[in-house]
Amino acid sequence: MAKGFGRAGMGGMGGGINMNMIKQAQKMQENMQKMQAELEAKEYSAQAGGGVVSATVTGKRELVSLTIDPEAVDPEDVEMIQDMIVAAVNEAIRSAETDMANNMRQITGGLNLPF
Repeated sequence: MAKGFGRAGMGGMGGGINMNMIKQAQKMQENMQKMQAELEAKEYSAQAGGGVVSATVTGKRELVSLTIDPEAVDPEDVEMIQDMIVAAVNEAIRSAETDMANNMRQITGGLNLPF
């Protein structure tokens, strides 16, 4: 080994595990699990068609509520209502995903982790 480059010569960076880093990682994992549970319990709502269709989903991406303004229902145009329902549900899910990603980014300090 070259002089000055052994384990002792690297200023304590010889591959030892830093217990403080392990504690920080464990704390981050606990925070992430807590945040994930809180976000999964939240509800996210969105509207489509100028508010005639409203959808609410949970953080688990489950549809829990769907409201259609009776005045919006035209028996001749069911396809339009179906399109608005899809739009409202998809927007509510996007809101849930954005909120979850933002909260996880706060916990991880901006690390690029797959959430």
